[in-house]
Amino acid sequence: MDLFVFPRWANKTVHLAGAVLGVAPLYLIGFVWYGASPKTVSVGYAPEQPVPYSHALHAGELGIDCRYCHNTVEQAGVAAIPPTETCMNCHARVRTTSPKLEPVRSSWQTNQPVEWLKVHDLPDYVYFNHSAHVTRGIGCVSCHGRVDQMDVVYQHEELSMGWCLDCHRAPEQHLRPPAEATNMAWEPPEEQAKYGAQLREQNHINPPTDCSTCHR
Repeated sequence: MDLFVFPRWANKTVHLAGAVLGVAPLYLIGFVWYGASPKTVSVGYAPEQPVPYSHALHAGELGIDCRYCHNTVEQAGVAAIPPTETCMNCHARVRTTSPKLEPVRSSWQTNQPVEWLKVHDLPDYVYFNHSAHVTRGIGCVSCHGRVDQMDVVYQHEELSMGWCLDCHRAPEQHLRPPAEATNMAWEPPEEQAKYGAQLREQNHINPPTDCSTCHR
């Protein structure tokens, strides 16, 4: 006499389990790859800063050049975060009692920096040089978007390896005269790809695409 502990249909669960175990690793890899990609976790990132600084007001309405605050962008790899002294050049006389500016005044009095939060923060294994891009005609807007229209700065582009390589392979899509690098409203005099191709040839721009360019 045969004794069955489980019903016959339970045999199908073996095949079902095999299918699940076969697909699950692929699903997990896809989930992690997409879920952890810069496009998913970084685009739109806009941390709350200790001071509600509006780029739309300062860079847009008042027309302050990017380099006034980020004054190392043409000479160094890093676009410096402005010291409190830069803020106080104006705010020692402008809106001197504004509650929103209390962290700036406190920083000035205590000689402790304002703890700004970095918005565009590349991984430690990525090397990026601002001066190499700005001085060759890559505008701030190509990577940061229309910051002059942002009350709160957010990450506009994905800044992934593929995104960077797309530009290195076809820089003419973004090239402009270096003098216009910080001009957010600049427009090419003709179709961008054609004009950029002229600048690329004229200025001998051939961005490398080997691994050591960004991973050193």
